[in-house]
Amino acid sequence: MKAVLTRGLPGLLIALTLAALAALWGPAPRAHAATDVSTVADALRKNPVYVDPAASGQLSTADADALAAKIEKADKPVFVAVLPTDFPIKNLFQNLRTSTGVTGLYAVRLGDRFDARADSSVMSRTAVQNLVTSVQGEDTNAQLNDFADRALANIGGSAPASWGSGGGGDGVSAGALIGVGAVVVAGGAGAYTLVRRNRRRKEEEQRAALDKLRVVVDEDITAFGEELDRLDFHPAEAGADDAMRADYERALDAYERAKASMAAAGRPEGVRPVTEALEDGRFSLAVLAARRERRPLPERRAPCFFDPRHGPSVADVTWTPAGGATREVPVCAADRARLADGLDPAVREVDTEYGRRPYWDAGPAYGPWAGGYFGGGILPGLLVGTLLGSMMATPSYAADYGSGYGDFGAGGYDGGDVSGSDFDPGDFGGGFGDGGGGGDFGGGGDFGGGF
Repeated sequence: MKAVLTRGLPGLLIALTLAALAALWGPAPRAHAATDVSTVADALRKNPVYVDPAASGQLSTADADALAAKIEKADKPVFVAVLPTDFPIKNLFQNLRTSTGVTGLYAVRLGDRFDARADSSVMSRTAVQNLVTSVQGEDTNAQLNDFADRALANIGGSAPASWGSGGGGDGVSAGALIGVGAVVVAGGAGAYTLVRRNRRRKEEEQRAALDKLRVVVDEDITAFGEELDRLDFHPAEAGADDAMRADYERALDAYERAKASMAAAGRPEGVRPVTEALEDGRFSLAVLAARRERRPLPERRAPCFFDPRHGPSVADVTWTPAGGATREVPVCAADRARLADGLDPAVREVDTEYGRRPYWDAGPAYGPWAGGYFGGGILPGLLVGTLLGSMMATPSYAADYGSGYGDFGAGGYDGGDVSGSDFDPGDFGGGFGDGGGGGDFGGGGDFGGGF
């Protein structure tokens, strides 16, 4: 029939007419299912939380709005999608990140499964894995809120400017086009103003975090100085040898290095060299004490987990924090004895807006402080579920420290920026996982895990 209609001059006129109409109206829109990745991405560019219509039974509108408001208030690039079980799973995270085009942390609840991925510029892979692991098995609303609370406390970067801008119709008015011209003219000045405002805000956050850390670090430096004052050792005393004198000199050098580093610290990350120096100094004193008492020299171990001021640990013991999972922690001899007697360990507490709290529950500002004591990946997974857990489970604790305080020595975290497809696909590859989540960044690109 088509061949008949398009044969000869009448058919040519029909074909030309249809072509003209197609050029005028544009291509026919493709039918997108509600579960299309581009639909989810478009929604996430406007709002941090998307609930697919087919998964609306998992999260109510009120709960979704409350979660979105929390994320927007925190001004962090956290994206949450609640999708039905039959959502297309091939390369989901990578495709979602590509379609959204915004740097950030992407969390997906797929039926009763949950996983997440993030650009490494805002959160490390291990940190994401620990966050995902810490909320497995919870119902949708509790899981997403717990995940968001812990993520917002640790993630770097800022929310995208597109949130809150709303949607709009499909048409573009002439007035809007004229307005675009005005925006273009003012764009340069506006962008410069925005950058300056963001920079000032980050500088204020850095100053506030450093002031909070300074109190704790000054206490540590003072405590170590008092240890040196109490030390009954003189380099010229009878029995002192070159090895002892070298230990003593290293301890003194560590003390001076800690003071100098604290005086030079202009941002929170400057605290890490201070606690690294103090950890070195305390180990030197432990070695000196062993030499003087003719005991075997101690092995180099992590400081006491409960309070690094206690000095190097002597053993790993099983410990269960209130409301947390049992884990092994390095402890000093005194805390090992306390735990063996059924007593509470002597925990290092710091001031917070909620009163005195253990340092691991005091917020991300203490990441650099803890990173100096527990660097090198010696405590992977130790603090899963705490505010510091997602940072301290990576070999570069402080280097991955977020909350807008800047990347350590790398010029700051970026997040919420529109980067299109110009991102590291390795951050978003791998399978959806089988409950471990987040850290499965290997090849494959599908959900994996048997799903």
